[in-house]
Amino acid sequence: MTTPAPSVDGQAVRSVVTFGNPFVILAGLTVVAAGVAASFGHVWFAAWFFLGGLLALLNAKLAVIKVSIATAEEEPRKVPVAVNSMVRLGVVSAIGLVVAYFLRPEGLGVIFGLAVGQIVLVLNTVIPVLKGLRQQS
Repeated sequence: MTTPAPSVDGQAVRSVVTFGNPFVILAGLTVVAAGVAASFGHVWFAAWFFLGGLLALLNAKLAVIKVSIATAEEEPRKVPVAVNSMVRLGVVSAIGLVVAYFLRPEGLGVIFGLAVGQIVLVLNTVIPVLKGLRQQS
């Protein structure tokens, strides 16, 4: 059973996921990480941090694309989306772990970048929803 999308002026509302704000926030956090890392003598940490954040953003973008493709079908199925998510997360995790292991200690920036990238993406999604709920009440 499906429910119709809410409409405004007779037209369906389309949820647009943007990655501009998270990218700018991630770039700013990378500058901060570069300053902190340079003070400890690990300049490459920030570069790997940024790569980890970009991997998190890429993962989210690919998830949005896959879900939009799956929901455009007549009979959307969950299994292809779940398998795609599992493969994407496995590849991103493998890249992060390989870089972190072989390029330690600076390579650990990838793991921190992945974590911070996910936090930025979650906050970028949750804060507007909370603002909307607050305005409704």
